[in-house]
Amino acid sequence: MLIVNTDFISGKEIETVQLVKGSIVFSKNVVRDIFAGLKTIIGGEIAGYSEMMSEARQKATERMIQEAKSIGADAIINVRYSTSSLMASAAEIIAYGTAVRYKK
Repeated sequence: MLIVNTDFISGKEIETVQLVKGSIVFSKNVVRDIFAGLKTIIGGEIAGYSEMMSEARQKATERMIQEAKSIGADAIINVRYSTSSLMASAAEIIAYGTAVRYKK
């Protein structure tokens, strides 16, 4: 499935189907928190959190794609990501966009 962050697909006529989204709530784990705390002392990337966020975005994207497939969409345009903190140790990532079908 084609996923783009533009409001068009070059060379295609499209019709809007509906908004689709995928989300995941994840929490930090104690081991990552300990290493993250140590890393803040010396500075630099906190690889454990970078990895965790990348995995969470991937899962949210997969869920968005599944929703689009379930309604017969050919592509998703205007894709965006949003992150929100639910509590001190948990956050949600949402992937959302507009499901479209190619005009024939």
